[in-house]
Amino acid sequence: MSTSSATLLAPSVSFTENIVKVVFPHLSDKAVLLIMRVSVFVFTGIVLYYSTNTQLSIFEMVESAYEVTLAAAFVPLAFGLYWKRATSQGAIAAIVAGVGVWYFGEHLLDTEIWPPQLAGLLAAMAGMVVGSLVPQLIPHRPLLVNGVVLHAREEGVDRAGV
Repeated sequence: MSTSSATLLAPSVSFTENIVKVVFPHLSDKAVLLIMRVSVFVFTGIVLYYSTNTQLSIFEMVESAYEVTLAAAFVPLAFGLYWKRATSQGAIAAIVAGVGVWYFGEHLLDTEIWPPQLAGLLAAMAGMVVGSLVPQLIPHRPLLVNGVVLHAREEGVDRAGV
């Protein structure tokens, strides 16, 4: 039971903290808590629907979940931590390319020749590099200093000084 509760809480908290609070930085704590609770409910419904409408075993569902994580989340996380030129646009390109190639490979290609998760990982790397090096059409996310979201243009803070 603790594994399933953590598995439901993790995406809900991540969604609320990393997406909702960045898009709507002035939400009260009460509103953030409500959004977290609603997202737990929504994610539970999605997981319940998927698990009851699939022919996959539990092992195959877990394997598939980690393939998606490898194709979508690993590259933006690793490059965001270790590559100074990584940008938000590069992360979005990596996610789109990784998941797109993984999905295409999983459903349309012979998986015995080339593993779809490896193809998705390589596509995500290419998406991160290309998306970060081309001219930036998507602005960088706001600065997060001591747990507070600061908008550089509003606060007079430059990124290099933080």
